[in-house]
Amino acid sequence: MGNDSYGRKEALALLHEYVKSDSLLKHALTVEAVMRHFALLLGQGDVEKWGVVGLLHDIDYERYPEQHCAKAREILESRGWPEDIIHAVQSHGYQIVNDIEPVLTMEKVLYAADELTGLIHATAIVRPGRSLSDLGVSSVKKKWKQKGFAAGVNRDLIADGAKLLGMETDELIAQTIAGMRPVEKEIGLGEGA
Repeated sequence: MGNDSYGRKEALALLHEYVKSDSLLKHALTVEAVMRHFALLLGQGDVEKWGVVGLLHDIDYERYPEQHCAKAREILESRGWPEDIIHAVQSHGYQIVNDIEPVLTMEKVLYAADELTGLIHATAIVRPGRSLSDLGVSSVKKKWKQKGFAAGVNRDLIADGAKLLGMETDELIAQTIAGMRPVEKEIGLGEGA
């Protein structure tokens, strides 16, 4: 990342300062893992930066839900975080809470995968093993079609994100599942969950 004062350790400390909800902390860890996975998959280089963006993307959501993504800029600027990280964090609110369009690949992945992680997590929870290890794209797509299942997940946004990335929705789902697998236990899934 170049500047070591803006790495994962600092991002986690800031996250824990602003977020107390266990589910929101687990979501941040989930999105971090998915961002890191996509950085490697797409050969984007700065895996650390991608992970940090995933950790911090909802930094303002718990305290300032009505000002989501706007307060993130204030929080991150006040701590001296770089503009590229701030812009990426804000861009995941595109067409939801702001008009900051995801332009960089990192921003497009965050936009596409953020909502999708919620659908995948919810799908895994209702399976007998509560596991991602045997979760396939077809299971997620079945739940996708059930509008009452994980009703808060915006399926149109996920589809738009896949288009932004130039990726088939099935591939986006498969890669997001793969990205979530390394943190399965941390996020309360798998055996013993």
